[in-house]
Amino acid sequence: MEVWEKLVNQAGITSLVWQNGVMFMVGGTLIFLAIRKNFEPLLLIPIGFGAIMANLPNAAMSASSTWEQHGDHIPLLQLIYNSGIKTELLPPIIFMGVGALTDFRPLLARPIVFLLGAAAQLGIFIAALGGHYIFGFTELESASIGIIGGADGPTSIFLTAQLAPHLLGAVAVAAYSYMALVPVIQPPIIRLLTTKEERFIQMPQVKKVSKTAVVLFPILTCMLTALFIPASAPLLGMLMFGNLLRESGVTQRLSQTAGGQLINIVTIFLGLVVGATMEGITFLRKETLFILLLGAVAFCFSTAGGLLFAKFLNLLLPEDKKINPCIGAAGVSAVPMSARVVQKFVSDETDGKVNPLMDAMGPNVAGVIGSAVAAGVFLALLK
Repeated sequence: MEVWEKLVNQAGITSLVWQNGVMFMVGGTLIFLAIRKNFEPLLLIPIGFGAIMANLPNAAMSASSTWEQHGDHIPLLQLIYNSGIKTELLPPIIFMGVGALTDFRPLLARPIVFLLGAAAQLGIFIAALGGHYIFGFTELESASIGIIGGADGPTSIFLTAQLAPHLLGAVAVAAYSYMALVPVIQPPIIRLLTTKEERFIQMPQVKKVSKTAVVLFPILTCMLTALFIPASAPLLGMLMFGNLLRESGVTQRLSQTAGGQLINIVTIFLGLVVGATMEGITFLRKETLFILLLGAVAFCFSTAGGLLFAKFLNLLLPEDKKINPCIGAAGVSAVPMSARVVQKFVSDETDGKVNPLMDAMGPNVAGVIGSAVAAGVFLALLK
């Protein structure tokens, strides 16, 4: 009887609360969207399952920035959190893999679109200001929420883990959810802010980028950004290192590892740990709804920022150099999904006569750099 009582007392089912049940549904919804709708499955499945595990009472499968060690035992996902998130290790490794998978030639072939990637960070700062002055979040929390507008999950995790770790779960879920919803969110905004004539703009051909340029670009970009904004160095340095592995032509094995097995391993751990921070008692608050709302505002304004700046540039450019403003929407950091969304939208609207996929990749990869720089600015000013 004593053994039976001990088993009953340790059983998690007797400790379930309504918040656990809600989070089981949240985690299940994320997994459903990943499998049935193909919404960012590589991240939403680990995050969803991590959220379910975090809400199993007595299972010790949650992770928190406020966890305190008692004794020698450290729960599994808390150990990964301490080693990979608190130490700022996992997001930069993700960036190294992204660099190994990214071709910066579309950006180098038409450097002016770098400005579109910068303009598409507009939503970050609007949401940060709104979070602070309208919703009453602290400056650190507002910066962490605003970075959702960059549509860059690893950057959101990297910044939030340092400035507002208690918001990590909500910010990460919002960032990856809106990344997954790019095909739903962006087309209406593009249609609203562009005319039929603008969608038909055929951009001129560009010259081929030299081997020297693609090799020097990651080296010089790393040096310049780190010299001016040192706080952005962990993300941009690893991004550019991964790209150098790709473009050097002599490190194929390292490039394939960084962009293949390594990024996959880190993605598994990152997703599980982010989900593990979504314990119902701390996640189900009105602040979470505000974060989701501000994230949507940030993403919409970032999309609009790139579009409107492209239209502004067209006022200054000669007729034969004008930019199809639709590619400005690809200035967010959702690579390559946003560029593909722009391609599909423009192609559908022009009956296949205009296909700006490679043109859209320029601002798209510029957005990766832009979001990392924005995070570095926040760290430099607030940390």
